[in-house]
Amino acid sequence: MKSKIITAQEAAMKIKDNDTLGVSGFVGIGFSEDMAIALKERFLQTNQPQNLTLIYSAGQGDGKEKGLNHWGYEGLIGCVIGGHWALAPKLQQLAFDNKIKAYNLPQGVIAHLLRAQAGGKPRLITKVGLGTFVDPKIDGGKLNERTTEDIVEDIIIDGERYLSYKPHPVDIAFLRGTTADERGNITIEKEALKLESQAMAIACKNSGGTVIVQVERIAEKETLNPKDVHIPGVLVDHIVVASPENHMQTFGTFYNPSYAGKIRIPLATIPPLPMSERKVIARRAAMELKDGNIVNLGIGMPEGVSAVAAEEGILDQITLTAEPGIIGGMPASGLDFGASYNAEAIIHQDVQFDFYDGGGLDIAFLGLAQTDKDGNLNVSKFGPKLAGAGGFINITQNTPTVIFTGTFTAAGLKVHIHNGQLNIQQEGKIKKFLSHVEHITFSGIQSLKNKQNVLYITERAVFKLTSEGMELIEVAPG
Repeated sequence: MKSKIITAQEAAMKIKDNDTLGVSGFVGIGFSEDMAIALKERFLQTNQPQNLTLIYSAGQGDGKEKGLNHWGYEGLIGCVIGGHWALAPKLQQLAFDNKIKAYNLPQGVIAHLLRAQAGGKPRLITKVGLGTFVDPKIDGGKLNERTTEDIVEDIIIDGERYLSYKPHPVDIAFLRGTTADERGNITIEKEALKLESQAMAIACKNSGGTVIVQVERIAEKETLNPKDVHIPGVLVDHIVVASPENHMQTFGTFYNPSYAGKIRIPLATIPPLPMSERKVIARRAAMELKDGNIVNLGIGMPEGVSAVAAEEGILDQITLTAEPGIIGGMPASGLDFGASYNAEAIIHQDVQFDFYDGGGLDIAFLGLAQTDKDGNLNVSKFGPKLAGAGGFINITQNTPTVIFTGTFTAAGLKVHIHNGQLNIQQEGKIKKFLSHVEHITFSGIQSLKNKQNVLYITERAVFKLTSEGMELIEVAPG
């Protein structure tokens, strides 16, 4: 039997000019950092390969150098079809400078497109994206002038409008696991997430492509429990045994057994949020929770809701989830976001979005970066900054109750909280409440059609979306 084990450098050599490279990961979880570095080094030394198309569903990076930032070089990347851009500023800059073609599609849509490609489906048809910048009547997911080809189309079914997304073949897939046996069967016992790596492996293999998986160690053939195999060896062409420093569980933590479901930790050991405007917002948002709710929490400000729920001892009354496939427990934050302490279940990311898109959530808490009088929200594009939508569009369009959380202004806001009174000591320089947002990531008009309950919670006021626009319904004491 020919060995499937190769070096990271040999993996990088498998990529040819104009290939489509699919890569799985969520922030740093499940990202094949060793192979990413090898590809960067090959390009810097040889100026090869050229003009790659990069496909990924979730944001992957540390906002500086790691993850997708390794590939932020003109010439190496020619096109990006990505779900989230905020953690990859080097790719952002290429898109802003009009040096690459750049698309932003909803995270769940890309995960499902991989599954469509795997199964030979001609299109993915969904309402996700209607009324947002992804809608072909607005921008069609295009992020700059260089990007002209339409990859999202209108379609009418039974008199209702849907969006039709075109799947894309994958020539090379960079994936990750924990253990590979000699036949290439992959297990993920130390990984924090399953992600969409299984769907990507099948999409690549059925496109006639090459699947390469980065792992921590090699086992003898026929020694792995078949029920533990996440990616079957028939889908895997090559295995790379990574150096430990490039195979961290997350970009923030080398290994936490709780994230992998190996142990449960006392949540009382997690320190409570200090009193601040963030905690004021999180506590007010948590008041919207009801016993038995199934909840999604976004990154940033919404993470405080889980901290408040843990502090108040109500975590066992609700079920917190996160879009990469976490159900139950308490979602981690920062560079560990995507992992969960004491998760009840970890499912595939594409399956999690089936659950979300079908209306499985009761309530979702998302960030509030910029909003307008019609209730539209922008979290995806701010001048030269391309944050991307991530799972925001899937979640906000398909959840009955949506709570947007954020400070009323940004950049320099200072508040003082004493005896239940809020005092604004210094106003932020950036206004978040505008006449019109510059990018529509959430459509107030579409939300009203969907009959959703939508609140906008800040440290000083709460607003509600109505048919006449945003209504002020509460003002904080002080």
